[in-house]
Amino acid sequence: MNEALQTIIAEGAANILAFSGLGAGIAMIAGFGPGIGEGIAASRACEGVSRQPEAKGDITSTMLLGQAVSETTGIYSLVIAIILIFANPLVGAYASFLTENVLGK
Repeated sequence: MNEALQTIIAEGAANILAFSGLGAGIAMIAGFGPGIGEGIAASRACEGVSRQPEAKGDITSTMLLGQAVSETTGIYSLVIAIILIFANPLVGAYASFLTENVLGK
């Protein structure tokens, strides 16, 4: 592989890694939504229990189920961020695409 092609691959891989880091940061913004939503749900559940103490079990189970469902959004964004940072499949795909198309192998 000639030196110019190696430079192109290295620069492209650096750009992919830089934008992957940016994408991971943007993906982690999705963690704010579930945190805020779960806090609001917990406060409303406390208000509901203070109004109707006899419905504590139903309110608590409904709140926990809703928080578990909303937390999946934050977990998905964390998984995407980890994939983008540590197991980035785009760099290898970029290098193989470039070598196949430029070198014709």
